[in-house]
Amino acid sequence: MAHRRGRYIRRILFSRRAWRVRGAFLLGTLLVGVISTAFGLASQQANQLFARLATEARLAPLVITPLGLVLVAWLTRRFFAGSEGSGINQVIAALELRTKAKFLTLRIAAGKILLTLIAQVCGASVGREGPTVHVAAAIMYSMRHLARFPADYMARAMLLVGGAAGISAAFNTPLAGIVFAFEEMARSFSPRLAGIVVIGVVGSALVSMLIIGEPYYFGTAQAASAEGMDAWLAVLLCAVVAGFAGGLFALLILRLSQRLAPLIATNALGVAFVCGTVLVLMGVLTDYQVMGSGYEVAKALVISQEAPMPLYPIYKFIASLASYLSGIPGGIFAPALSIGGGIGADLHRVLPLAPLDLMVLLGMVAFFAGAVKSPITGFVIVMEMTNDQNTLLALMTAATIGYGVSYLLSPRPLYHSLAQVLVERERGDAAAGTGAQAEDRRGQD
Repeated sequence: MAHRRGRYIRRILFSRRAWRVRGAFLLGTLLVGVISTAFGLASQQANQLFARLATEARLAPLVITPLGLVLVAWLTRRFFAGSEGSGINQVIAALELRTKAKFLTLRIAAGKILLTLIAQVCGASVGREGPTVHVAAAIMYSMRHLARFPADYMARAMLLVGGAAGISAAFNTPLAGIVFAFEEMARSFSPRLAGIVVIGVVGSALVSMLIIGEPYYFGTAQAASAEGMDAWLAVLLCAVVAGFAGGLFALLILRLSQRLAPLIATNALGVAFVCGTVLVLMGVLTDYQVMGSGYEVAKALVISQEAPMPLYPIYKFIASLASYLSGIPGGIFAPALSIGGGIGADLHRVLPLAPLDLMVLLGMVAFFAGAVKSPITGFVIVMEMTNDQNTLLALMTAATIGYGVSYLLSPRPLYHSLAQVLVERERGDAAAGTGAQAEDRRGQD
């Protein structure tokens, strides 16, 4: 027994193959940290570029936005097929399929970054957080070319590490990245995978923090804690309204994506143009506040309590829905936080049951939990982004209620439902290919 244990320890400590795997894993986490951080900085510049353009040339977005979305949709279909949408659904689909490589090539990852940035320059209401998950997972999965990872187990681990590290680097929220990997992507917890995921997240998070030097996504905020009956009524109000809105957002994405699929297959550029027109119309009605990721609006709400115009969340809701349905790459995390924060601000205008900053955070958490169906990730992300633990119990309550309300409206998890479409399509294509090969063989006989 001791001899066998000693042989196992020597294999772990001195095996060239084991150290090659560790080296490839470490390199992958470092690359994820660097590329995710660079992507985030470039995304900020892209949104600011559109804001300057809209300020200096008020009519320019009327042309640039619809035609820009058409260009991005064309580039997606022509050169980077598989990069459309958030990217989280592609990673979840890859977790279920044996043929993972189709969704996780470095070419698709590069296209995801490029096309998301172009879309943001054109004013699309998309975030870079979901795309960062896709890019990070592709980077980690590509490390198999440098070292032979053991079986499908390690391939799955690398995808979870990529997804967790992507969220961590995008929001500067290491804990939320780990929670997201198991709550949303894996939908289960494995102690064996947990250690690998934690190490990957820590490595990428350290690289990200060393580069940008900003530990918190929004900065430090100290919202008032929920004390008294009025404050808890505010929790209930924000949770129900924002949770319902989040569920409606997810439901419309799923239903309209299904309805538009045949039209996109035959006239993708026309769909992109119509969606771009709807998007820029929402921009004109709001002085272009709803265009872009929504990060600046959400940050102003959280840090300085600067509320956007009334009914901002309705316009942002439509703008984000149009951007997603256009078929371009881009995520919904940042727009979702912006919509939820706007709901909290509007509710505060009508019923100021609690301080504005608290109602904004409650709206963010409830809308996110309702749209994504990941309540734990929702309150952990917001708590980590703001470095605020005073509101933890209220955020947990709002996330739970928001999730419950949205479940009554739309019980299907958004990303897993979108991923299932990809899985069924891939399995259908594989079955058709197998049938065609069998037919060819019969013909030859």
